[in-house]
Amino acid sequence: MKFDCRDDIIQLTPLWKGERFPNGRPRVPDDILRRIAKTTIEEMWMPLYIRGYKYQFEGRLKRSNPDMPVMVGRAVTAVYMPTRPDLANYLMEYAHKEEGRKGNFNQWPLEDLVEDDVVILDMYDKVREGCPLGGNLSTLISNKTKRGGAIVWGGVRDLNQIQGIKNAQFYYRDTDPTPFLESMLVGLNVPCHIGMAVCMPGDVVLGTASGVIFIPAHLAETCVIDAEKSHARDIWGFQRLHEGKYTAAQIDSAWEVGMWEDFCDWFQTDPEAKPYSHLNFDKEVEDARNGIFRTFEEEMNEGQRLSQPSTRW
Repeated sequence: MKFDCRDDIIQLTPLWKGERFPNGRPRVPDDILRRIAKTTIEEMWMPLYIRGYKYQFEGRLKRSNPDMPVMVGRAVTAVYMPTRPDLANYLMEYAHKEEGRKGNFNQWPLEDLVEDDVVILDMYDKVREGCPLGGNLSTLISNKTKRGGAIVWGGVRDLNQIQGIKNAQFYYRDTDPTPFLESMLVGLNVPCHIGMAVCMPGDVVLGTASGVIFIPAHLAETCVIDAEKSHARDIWGFQRLHEGKYTAAQIDSAWEVGMWEDFCDWFQTDPEAKPYSHLNFDKEVEDARNGIFRTFEEEMNEGQRLSQPSTRW
């Protein structure tokens, strides 16, 4: 086996057609990251869910830096298992001799981090003797990623030091004073899971106070457009609710033509709509004029149909 294998990463992410890092990891454009940073978990969750991606969110995590409300970056994944001596000895020897790696298993995922990366460590929910990060490695992550961080499905140590890092965010299950022991790295930039969520190398990671969500690279632009549309509609809806022009039931239901026309007038003139001027609502208005009102179930069926690969097994 090879750690961080370019051919494997490309094979596992065939739907991504854009730029890649040298190791094959998808490189979602910076502009998409910045736009996702202005959305919410719920706004990004919906377009994923209706396309059949139902296991992308995990909320059972603590976070180190409440003063950093949003974390966004590209996933670097690592999968760990309990130590089995024969396998652990082989992997350590192979990585040191054949790949030129140094140090221990918990240091290797950090070797090639770049700006806007987020380290995803599947520590199989191990806290005691399962803390891959402490003050030193967390500082290294913050220096390399600039505004990224890490997500650990396991423990961290030196929490007071980690909480002192203000330009990064660290999500974790719990803390323990014990170091990284009796665990081995079995995959670097491979599929992993954080609780109930599945993460792939190159996924866009969005972390907020609610938890974390992993957005497949090939869906990042599509999902952020849907999320921005939802956000723009919410701004208008909140304004109209404050004005008493519509009821909550009207805002939350499929909009009739008159509401869409009201929204479009607002969208073209209101200063709060300006950041979303790149969006186009022609299809939504046309559907309303034609009496097309999709239910949530119908949107799911359509989304899953569009997300299916063209080749059938």
